[in-house]
Amino acid sequence: MKDLSILLLGVLMGGWLLFDGLHVLLKGKYFGPPEPGPWASVVKLFGINPFSLGVPFLLLGLLWFLSSYAVFSQQSWSAVSALVAAIGTIWYLPFGTVVSVLVLALLWLR
Repeated sequence: MKDLSILLLGVLMGGWLLFDGLHVLLKGKYFGPPEPGPWASVVKLFGINPFSLGVPFLLLGLLWFLSSYAVFSQQSWSAVSALVAAIGTIWYLPFGTVVSVLVLALLWLR
C-alpha cells in the first residue's frame, strides 16, 4: 500500500511539475495567476528568477515519475531516487512541500 501511495503521489507531483514547467517555457508564465506561488519567494532568496525554472521543473517532474515507478516496481535504487526527488521538491511551497513530506514519511515507514 505504501508503494502504491508513493506511485500516486509521484505521478501527481511529477505530472504537475512537467505541466507547469512546460507552461512556463511556452507561455513565459506558470499556470494560474500571473505571479507564482509562495515557492517563488524561496527561490528569489537565492537570487534565482522563478520564471527561469522551466527546464529544472521538467527534469524534476521526470525524476518524480521515474523514482515513484521504481519504488512501485521495487528497484534496488528506488529509495535513493525517491529521496532525492522529495528533498529536491521540499522548497516548492505549499504543494511540493506537502507531497515531499508525505513521500519521505512513506519511505521511512517502508
